[in-house]
Amino acid sequence: MANYRNNKELWNRWVDRVQWISSKDFSFPESESDKTRRIERARKDYQFFVDTYFPHLATKKCGKFQIEAAEYLLKHKDTRALFEWARGHAKSSHISLLIPLWLKIQQPREINVMVLVSKSADMAIRLLSDLQAELQYNMAFIKDFGVQVKSGSWTEGEFHTTDGCFFIALGRGQSPRGLKDRGKRPDYIVPDDIDDDELVRNPKRVGDALEWLLTALIGTMAMGRGRLAMVGNRIGKDSILSRYAERPGIYHTIVNALDKKGRPSWAENYTPDEIKKMREFIGERRFQKEYMNNPINEGTVFRTKDIRYGKMLDLKLYRTLVCYTDPSFKNSTTADYKATMLIGKTPEGVFHIIKAFADQTSVTQMVAWHYMIMDYVAGKVPVLYYMEANFMQDLLLDEFKTVGNITGHQIPIRGDQRSKPDKFARIEAMSPLFERGLVLFNEKEKDSPGMITLKDQLLMFEKGAKSHDDAPDAVEGAIWMLSKRTRASDAQYRLGMRESRKF
Repeated sequence: MANYRNNKELWNRWVDRVQWISSKDFSFPESESDKTRRIERARKDYQFFVDTYFPHLATKKCGKFQIEAAEYLLKHKDTRALFEWARGHAKSSHISLLIPLWLKIQQPREINVMVLVSKSADMAIRLLSDLQAELQYNMAFIKDFGVQVKSGSWTEGEFHTTDGCFFIALGRGQSPRGLKDRGKRPDYIVPDDIDDDELVRNPKRVGDALEWLLTALIGTMAMGRGRLAMVGNRIGKDSILSRYAERPGIYHTIVNALDKKGRPSWAENYTPDEIKKMREFIGERRFQKEYMNNPINEGTVFRTKDIRYGKMLDLKLYRTLVCYTDPSFKNSTTADYKATMLIGKTPEGVFHIIKAFADQTSVTQMVAWHYMIMDYVAGKVPVLYYMEANFMQDLLLDEFKTVGNITGHQIPIRGDQRSKPDKFARIEAMSPLFERGLVLFNEKEKDSPGMITLKDQLLMFEKGAKSHDDAPDAVEGAIWMLSKRTRASDAQYRLGMRESRKF
């Protein structure tokens, strides 16, 4: 492996990290009995180990999933594991640094030869340099477990420790054959963020990389003895990680930014408001990919170029406006979105999306949207208010009635009683309208949260996706109702399969 001392970026990063670690004040009681008790507890209690020796790395308490990962890897000497964790959830810090050091201090020692693997040699070297920096300059660790680094350096891609451990870095696809140290074969291998955005777009390259992992890399272990712990987040539907997850006997944990109840998975570090702000800022499709392990191909059915913005007509020029709502009764951030759309149809047969509201919010807020629309229209043209009939329940209607009594205006909402086809088929059937320019978004509302959510959900819409589709469903309902009431001869809206698109 090339010597990395001449790599200015990596060398400066190393110097900065060494200075950072060296600046920390590690003060322990000096008695031997205190030291003995501290070491004994550190070997048993992962949270204590992290808090005691790495407070500069772990500025927040470990999440339950991080502790469980450590305890699992300690108990299982021979395992094929996959830790599929969202970005920002300390994947590398724990699986590639803290846990192997925890295994290293056990009696007997649980690690002999560790191989760090990443998408490139440079990335693997970065991981190795972080590990060496702690072993060489973390005085808390050195006080209790002795001088660590013996020979070699991350700049050479490998180093030895005084107790006989060997650490080495490899880039994806780099030949690992014959890798062993004084007769000891690798017993802890970590493919860390081995995928990249370019690779996951090429199935053949994905297949070649997985073949390398399952043959050349795993083959360095003694007939598979040891721990192989892949860590990363799912950045593509077809990726090394996704294919590895399908192998038999994999121990697989998935940690998303939000759990199934919509709460932060790492509540010790992130608040719901922080996650909500990030979600709104980067958009739903990116949030699903980076933080929910749910990569979605943009524009599978609805394409970016078919999302058109333009000027709306004076409200008086629309024969009818339809306000259509697709509600949900759950308030958690994993529940479906509530979506309300105000759409009109021009004399030329173009559907104008005038107002869009979509959010994971309360029923009260959803009802408020209707009054905002009522105020916006101000009686200039009739508005027909519809909602999916399945949701026209007493609880929801009572909410409308309560607000109506307060405001003095009742929303004349009615149920969509039609027998609906499959949701995917209904929404997909709209795509020709978008392709032909027969759906126009209000340019004045382009940056409104509801319009942004609608655009995101349209671009994420595809067969079998786990993404939300409530805003597109509300658009479909409004367009269907408008098409039923108006008969523009040049643009009839019919349900059916969309025409196959030629590329």
